[in-house]
Amino acid sequence: MHEFLTGICFWIALGVCLIGMLVRFVLYFRGLSWQLDRVAYKAHPIPGMKGAFRSIYKWLLPYGTYGWRTQPFMTAIFFGFHIGAVAVPLFLAGHNLFLESKLGFSLPMLSACVADFLTWMAVISAFFLLLRRIVLPEVRILTTREDYMVLFVSLAPFITGMMARYQVGDYGFWLNMHIFFGELLLIAIPFTKMSHVFLFFASRAQLGMDFGIKRGGMKGTKMAW
Repeated sequence: MHEFLTGICFWIALGVCLIGMLVRFVLYFRGLSWQLDRVAYKAHPIPGMKGAFRSIYKWLLPYGTYGWRTQPFMTAIFFGFHIGAVAVPLFLAGHNLFLESKLGFSLPMLSACVADFLTWMAVISAFFLLLRRIVLPEVRILTTREDYMVLFVSLAPFITGMMARYQVGDYGFWLNMHIFFGELLLIAIPFTKMSHVFLFFASRAQLGMDFGIKRGGMKGTKMAW
């Protein structure tokens, strides 16, 4: 089972994720209106690129936007989860040893104590995100089964990884479950709301270009919008 999960299953999951997200990127930008969007971007590329860059980096900063600052606690929870969800899979030592064996390269590695801290931070933050969807009526009414499924698939690799890390019960079982849920997450990314892992940059760039060109970004010019 371990050889199967780390062999053909890994390549299938990685391929589905990368090809799926490439298709989503193409469909996203092809779906933009030529009259309302792309014509303005082509005519005014420099203000558009400035707006895109500003939009992306502002939303990547905790409390970097007015929207983040209006809900400081939930912003801390949101970033706590996403920092752990990005840093641990990419920079965990065990993941990089596996990556090097499969692809011939590795990324910088986190120390064990930092990885443990980020993992716990992600798990605790995910609990509060789940609690928010259950408790707050304005969020609960918008929550679907897919939202709960996305939370489960996102959290399962952390839980199973922790069980293997602390050797709770059968280490081999939890390691295989950790790999399985990690690959399930990769496959699910292009088909669920988890696609925002990549599409965040596309949508923020597009909105930033809108504001950089059409929505006040070019005041004092002959821009028609």
